Amino acid sequence: MAMSEEHKAALAQGRREGRAVKQYLRLVGSRRPGRPVTKDSLERRITGLNEKIKGEDDPLKRLELIQSRIDAEDQMAEIEDAVDADAIEKEFLEVANSYSERKGIGYSAWREAGVSAQVLRNAGIPRTRRG
Repeated sequence: MAMSEEHKAALAQGRREGRAVKQYLRLVGSRRPGRPVTKDSLERRITGLNEKIKGEDDPLKRLELIQSRIDAEDQMAEIEDAVDADAIEKEFLEVANSYSERKGIGYSAWREAGVSAQVLRNAGIPRTRRG
């Protein structure tokens, strides 16, 4: 039995929504508490570490500074490779309410998964929704 166009469209919508929700939850899970690390702050840190490395006489401290610089350079590469968080959030906002209704996901589950109350408000997911 062949699938109707309506059924195919529903499946495609489900896949799109699932991808958007998964990407956003990964993004939320990858964020660290505290001040965000920016490209500018890492560049300043790397420059400062390079200066300290040049002036350090103690070989053990110099080694630790070199490792700190390498760690900061690795972080810089991650930031440069990072996906567009705004675009991911925008897509999440477009599908979250529909996904929530279709899958029976309640407000509390979203909050426990790390989605902020503000994002849920923006997505139109009420606090009173139960799974």
